Amino acid sequence: MQLVGAQQASDPMLSVRPFSPLSVVRSDSVRLHCIGCKSDLTTLPYHSLGQEHKPVECTHCLAKLTQHQGIWLALLECRQRYFARFMHDYELVREAEGRGSSDPEFYLSLPFQDRTGHNSWQWSIRSRTFRYFATRILSALEGRVSRPLTVLDLGAGNGWLSYRLAQLGHHPIAVDLQTSSFDGLGAAIHYQHSLPKLFPRFQAELDRLPFANGQFDCAIFNASFHYSENYDRTLAETIRCLRPGGTIVIADSPSYSREEVGLQMVEERRKGFQKSYGFASDSLHSREYLTRDRLLYLETRHNLEWVTYKPSYGIRWACRPTLAWARRRREPSQFRIYTAQVKTV
Repeated sequence: MQLVGAQQASDPMLSVRPFSPLSVVRSDSVRLHCIGCKSDLTTLPYHSLGQEHKPVECTHCLAKLTQHQGIWLALLECRQRYFARFMHDYELVREAEGRGSSDPEFYLSLPFQDRTGHNSWQWSIRSRTFRYFATRILSALEGRVSRPLTVLDLGAGNGWLSYRLAQLGHHPIAVDLQTSSFDGLGAAIHYQHSLPKLFPRFQAELDRLPFANGQFDCAIFNASFHYSENYDRTLAETIRCLRPGGTIVIADSPSYSREEVGLQMVEERRKGFQKSYGFASDSLHSREYLTRDRLLYLETRHNLEWVTYKPSYGIRWACRPTLAWARRRREPSQFRIYTAQVKTV
């Protein structure tokens, strides 16, 4: 694992120039496959995927990939049942935390401003992560190709990252379990008037993606990798969808130095949820956090080499470990950006 030091980045909207559609070779088709039998389904132009489209039927198992309000439904019925309690609990908690808004400007301002003021400190972290990603990582990926990047936004939530990537001229696809118009993929309707065409959205799970092999330049876990129930399986599915040389990015998942500290955090979190909401929020057996040992295992298992980036989140954030030690509290989480390139065969 390589470590890259912190750097204060400038606003990416000023420092990263969008591609001109007239000066690049476009990569504007996406190959879909059946999440049931994994057969190839069809190839569709990228921008048509973001619009209303008739169902696509698998000629092998006759399963259909359909849309609802512009969102492709790529979640098997049995998996819908499996995730039902988690999605119900998650949406309830997110609403209670004030994660959405009736004001379209709330979504258009993300991640740089939380116009509700409910979660400003978290959006401050997200904005710094995005600035660092855009100026240090995305710009390097752009230098490898002379066309828009094809990007899987995994755990996209309300789609703010896909919105920012689309503004920069890239081809993101937003993937999430949640489809609500408050904090899920449905909220992306607020971006449609600010983009030439809305980016595609897919309701799908991280371990069963409805895309054919080897076609994306980058896959970003946007504060979502820790929701995986099996890091090994999730990473394998992501690698399957990437081109040789494609890049995996894990951002804003909590990291700890030791396994026991992560377990302590999980226990504290569940007790807090039980007290606040009447349930422990443990219906999904998420891995919850990262450690160096977990990353090293994945590195070996999948023939990767992680590069670790340390964005600066300000002096108060940097002082958290020292304050926790002085107060005899648990080691606080750290946020890093981890990237790895899929090696060519």
